[in-house]
Amino acid sequence: MGRARAWMVWLPWVAMMAISSSEYAFTSAEDTLSEAHNWHGAHIFWLLGVWVFFQAGVAFPAGRMRENGTLSARAAMLLGAAGALLGYVALAYSPSVFWAYLGFGFFGGSGAGFVYATCVNMVGKWYPERKGGKTGFVNGGFAYGSIPFIFLFQQYLDLGNYRTVLFVVGVFLAAAVGVSGFFFRDPPKNWWPPHVDPLRAATDDPRVRRSLRKNPPALKQYTPREAFKTGVLPLMWFCLLCTAGVNIFGIAFQVPFGEEMGFAGGIVALAMSLKALINGTGRGVIGWISDRYGRRETLVIVCVTLGLAQFAVYLSGSVGNMPLFLLSSMVSGFGGGAIFPLFAAMTADYFGENNNASNYGLVYSSKLVSGLVGSGLGSVVVGAWGYGGAFLLAGGIGIGTGVLALFLRRPRLTVTPPRAPASLRPATEAGGTS
Repeated sequence: MGRARAWMVWLPWVAMMAISSSEYAFTSAEDTLSEAHNWHGAHIFWLLGVWVFFQAGVAFPAGRMRENGTLSARAAMLLGAAGALLGYVALAYSPSVFWAYLGFGFFGGSGAGFVYATCVNMVGKWYPERKGGKTGFVNGGFAYGSIPFIFLFQQYLDLGNYRTVLFVVGVFLAAAVGVSGFFFRDPPKNWWPPHVDPLRAATDDPRVRRSLRKNPPALKQYTPREAFKTGVLPLMWFCLLCTAGVNIFGIAFQVPFGEEMGFAGGIVALAMSLKALINGTGRGVIGWISDRYGRRETLVIVCVTLGLAQFAVYLSGSVGNMPLFLLSSMVSGFGGGAIFPLFAAMTADYFGENNNASNYGLVYSSKLVSGLVGSGLGSVVVGAWGYGGAFLLAGGIGIGTGVLALFLRRPRLTVTPPRAPASLRPATEAGGTS
């Protein structure tokens, strides 16, 4: 590239921060958007669900196109920049909710999907010997990059300025994605840093030995079809569906729940900002923890923590305990963010690195459903059971997923023993009579 490979950490990190506001800060603008466009409250949550649907839906095809060379990193990022701009323009100027679904949900979500898939895989290619921590760092930008916009939309956005604010934010974020992506460049196929000896690192470095003992590598390089047939990938898909659904439910409903419980707008914005901050930083920390104690064991603890945090959020809001509400929001954010790098690392551990973009794209595609379940269907549950029933259901799903995660195992190779020649088999097996 003519420059240090660290550029391929910082540039993806900036781009991931730029697209995060559409998911994590969107509901902070709920009141203003509903009043400005006369949208029913449920439309806001379904808009977020549609955005998440297309953001996740792009992951697998984008991974395949990136792997076979039909889509360059720069082209994918420019598509993402255009989608980000269209999404905010649609929120500002849509004459009906249909155009908001098209502009923000489809174009904005798809654009974010191109950026997400490109950034996460880019950093792993340039740091094959240290992909866990670097990937977690870049992935974390997808959450805490939204913090300034949470406060902006919650405290400043109103009927008099919402169009100008949303348009300016859209231009700024699209520029950040486009300029960062313009300098993206893939390394050659099978590239490895020349100053790192993989054989010596595996034998001399105690950290590498411990990580390999806790997280042994895949027994073969699985294609997506082979990975699916093992039965492990579908179980991972379902576990991520449940945990991501709980995470998106918290993102969508924590702001309106806090406001209904009587907390001031600044407190609600602070709680949501802390959630996003811990959500992002937790993604980087969890890779280090899983290296030491094992991916599956860490995932079980994270799922249970995510579930218990939903109970705590509801309890603290119901009794008006602000410090506990803030703490519960932070814990929920940690659990909701940690699941994504854990599943990304487990996919490579279980099925190998050669097809990891496609295999993880399949696992990540569960977010197609979780976005609609956590946001859209969540609004239906809140309407039918109230916040109490919805938060209790979300907490139960989180704990139940922790139990399911206990059954995740690295696939074993199925070896069919060779058949003996017909002359050496019993007469009945060879076709004769006894």
